[in-house]
Amino acid sequence: MGEVRHEAVIGAPREAVFAYVDDYRNVPEYMFGVGRFTPTTELTHGQDSEFETAIRIGPKELTSTVRCTEWIDGQLIRLESVKGFGADTAWTFADGDEPGTTVLRVVFGYTLPGGLAGKVLGGLIGPFAEQGVKHTEAKIRAAVED
Repeated sequence: MGEVRHEAVIGAPREAVFAYVDDYRNVPEYMFGVGRFTPTTELTHGQDSEFETAIRIGPKELTSTVRCTEWIDGQLIRLESVKGFGADTAWTFADGDEPGTTVLRVVFGYTLPGGLAGKVLGGLIGPFAEQGVKHTEAKIRAAVED
């Protein structure tokens, strides 16, 4: 399993950053490559909510169903793949040292398929992940910072 970790200090209160990331309607806006993030249950956030997602990596579109397996209001969102492309995400939120700031930490984990497809995707994922993390941080900043 591959993993990408990122930490950033966002110039907005933790509650605002959490609310923005937690709203499924914002995911295609801030998450690089995500074209679809649709609830599959009546729950649209929080523990046990589930979403169908499509992410474009290079010429390939990967689909997945993810479930929120951990959710602590204002602190943690953990999504785990239950079907399709193996991709897990954990977001943690903490108050920053400066008043009105948030320390945002995210861990993206992914499992590649075996064989030739896995080798091809492996070559695309590294640059994609690096670009994706920068894009995601910039979009969240633009949405929540004054």
